[in-house]
Amino acid sequence: MRNKHDHLYQAADAAGMSSKTAYKYLKNGIFPSHCKVEHTWLTREDPFSGDWAFIEQLLKDTKAAVEAKTLFEYLQRAYPGKYHNGQLRTLQRRVKAWKALCGPSKEVFFSQHYEPGQWACSDFTSMNKLNITITQQPFEHLLYHFVLCYSNWQASRICFSESFESLSLGIQDALWKLGGVPSLHRTDNLTSAVHKVGHPDIFTDKYRGLADHYGFESSKTNPASPHENGDVEKSNDLLKKAVDQSLIIRGSRDFDSVEAYERFLQKIIDRMNQNCHKRFAEEIEVLKELPNRRYDDYETRTCKVGRGGTFRLLHNTYSAHSRLVGETVKVRVYADKLELWYAQRHIETLPRLRGENGHYINYRHHIDRLVRKPGAFENYCYKDDLFPTSLFRIAYDILRDTCSIRQASKEYLKILELAAKEDESLVNEALRLLINLEEAISFEKVKAFIDLRQKVPAPTDVTIEPVDINDYDLLLEMPECVCV
Repeated sequence: MRNKHDHLYQAADAAGMSSKTAYKYLKNGIFPSHCKVEHTWLTREDPFSGDWAFIEQLLKDTKAAVEAKTLFEYLQRAYPGKYHNGQLRTLQRRVKAWKALCGPSKEVFFSQHYEPGQWACSDFTSMNKLNITITQQPFEHLLYHFVLCYSNWQASRICFSESFESLSLGIQDALWKLGGVPSLHRTDNLTSAVHKVGHPDIFTDKYRGLADHYGFESSKTNPASPHENGDVEKSNDLLKKAVDQSLIIRGSRDFDSVEAYERFLQKIIDRMNQNCHKRFAEEIEVLKELPNRRYDDYETRTCKVGRGGTFRLLHNTYSAHSRLVGETVKVRVYADKLELWYAQRHIETLPRLRGENGHYINYRHHIDRLVRKPGAFENYCYKDDLFPTSLFRIAYDILRDTCSIRQASKEYLKILELAAKEDESLVNEALRLLINLEEAISFEKVKAFIDLRQKVPAPTDVTIEPVDINDYDLLLEMPECVCV
């Protein structure tokens, strides 16, 4: 700037400073920016200098786990009146600086690079915070989530526990929808797939069998380290946010059925998958082929049917037909159902209960025995399961009010037997009609209603007189007939 002007005052004016200041910089031969001195001194006395040695030692002993606020409250109790609340921020700054300069090292997260078709990961995530309801009833559930790490293509399935059956069903559904198998698959530290620490084998036999069947290598995260499965963890958040936003636009969180809710979820996932179709096309080219068939996504258990016509399985009670009392049955345990097998024959499919100490008693299994023992009905421990609908319960309560307990039980069980042998929906309709008309409930009236509804009308007699084919010639003589 000095070289461009003949006089110093001109250069100083162009630089926005006085001539005296400009002369000082020229004399010292340094730039103004180089004249600034780093501020390393304290402007006021440190109130914690007397106790800092103790504070620092406590930080070292706890590996910096103790917070500054906790330290400050301790000092206030130890030295009443020495520290006031306004000094908390000063201590927080000192502790923060100590942790950055002298504290333990922090965990570092390393970004990963994935090759097409190499990695897939999966996880379970709770959907309960979205407050989904099915026909106005709360629907608590999990979502199994499968993600390809390179393209972020994803698939999901509704489930109710983190069991192996749910994991197996979710993985297999995703792979068959995908049409191929990635080289490696990573899960969280799930008990359904991973043994506890100290076990000689890392993965359970069932999960190893699933991996061997499809030919992928297995990987797991360390305990309490969900960030190691970060791709699917992040996808969980994005998917739940997308579902929540779609529910807001929809204007309702209630669905007519689980199937309707599943279709709603699938539409959202399909939209999200459209954003990754280019990278997904790269993965499809290098995925391994699927095996010829699916892996058995069930566990086989052996159960004995007790004298009460029930059996215990996975901490819950289920009924079986009275014919099987004393027999041992095989039960195929799926994620959401149970299949009963006896003598290599599939007998029946039951819904799988969630949680513990639940019970599923099908009245059709025991009604023939109960009709012969009506006295056992009133105090039966699973009595509530013997009311298929609320109308059956109302009908029984009406019978209790109009006759003795034994007679009410006997009459109700005959109606229940009619529902088992004829048509439950027709019996329910008959009870609705009798209750609405405030008529007495009885087996005879219900039976008469069903007989009337099931009565087949007699065929109508149709008489057709013989036709004389010569009558067709008369049509040709009619003036309306014109030949073209």
